Amino acid sequence: MYGLNHQFVRGLIGLLTLQGVGPLTVERLIRHFGSPHEALKATSTEIMGLSWLSSPAKKALKRGVDQKRLDACIHTLERLGAWAICREDPEYPNSLKEIYNPPPILFGLGDSDLLNEKSVAIVGARRATRYGQEVAKNLAGGLSSKGLAVVSGMALGIDTSAHRGALGAGGKTIAVLGSGLDRPYPARNRGLMKEIAESGAVITEFLPGTNPEPGNFPRRNRVICGLSQGVVVVEAGLKSGSLITASLALEQGKEVMAVPGSVRSPVSKGAHWLIKQGAFLVEDSRDVLEVLGLDTEAKGYESKKRITVDDPRKRRVLGSLGPYPVFIDDIIAATGLEPGEVSAILLDLELEGLVEALPGKFFQIGAEAGS
Repeated sequence: MYGLNHQFVRGLIGLLTLQGVGPLTVERLIRHFGSPHEALKATSTEIMGLSWLSSPAKKALKRGVDQKRLDACIHTLERLGAWAICREDPEYPNSLKEIYNPPPILFGLGDSDLLNEKSVAIVGARRATRYGQEVAKNLAGGLSSKGLAVVSGMALGIDTSAHRGALGAGGKTIAVLGSGLDRPYPARNRGLMKEIAESGAVITEFLPGTNPEPGNFPRRNRVICGLSQGVVVVEAGLKSGSLITASLALEQGKEVMAVPGSVRSPVSKGAHWLIKQGAFLVEDSRDVLEVLGLDTEAKGYESKKRITVDDPRKRRVLGSLGPYPVFIDDIIAATGLEPGEVSAILLDLELEGLVEALPGKFFQIGAEAGS
């Protein structure tokens, strides 16, 4: 791995600071001139002779690199304790080399070796339900216990739950950002980013100072897919970016899996559509491992917790609940118990962590019963 001040790395970052120069253009310039440094030294005549180079890129290349911006990028990376891996490095992820338009450089924090280990992506809705968050967390925990790294985008909702699930199981997780390392999105996940970097890896192809613009996320998604053996969509609307990720995974020849949800839930419609199109229906990490052809009996796999409830009335109340909110009147009707009796039982179950009380007298299965 080259150091941040290596001529090749500085030249590569310099090219990426130029207007109109993206990953594909960088690759062609390096192929034509032999190195980023030589490309930046090109004469005006040589630059104008490149028929495939856009006019804005020609103008930017003739003007040359803004040294202040280049130095600022290097300084920020050094301040963060970041590393950089170029496509020419032996450490560059082999799986990313095989995708269309791979990033010419990756900036990262944490364990760079993790990028070449087996991994599975878990993605989904930002506005996820409690059910979706628990499923993502449990999936990530089960896969981590098998030694697989969990890849996601560090967004709110399903992404955050997936990262948390892997960390909670003592496993490894990789966060792929759609911004610079100094501009994590959302900002409230800075703490999570730090936790991930301590035991896993946080990576991006974007230069320091890059804001999380909407156009960056499809590029981020192709990296999430490229690193992974397969992609699991937990919850997604019909216009969700997770469906773009699934489409990219198919283009890259990766397995696509989806978790079913309620037919009444808008955030499950995208996952159901994927299943209708042929995606594998998965319910837990064992299903994912089976799709990927990995041994599900290896040591370390944690089976689901079994909850024992002796009181038959409590069992009736629990039996009327599920991962989606249920109104108290419906619980009373389903159990046939008196209203006061149901209220007392729900309170007991809530204290035991088996039931979660929600606003408006709604209730659903709690984390202890759903784990």
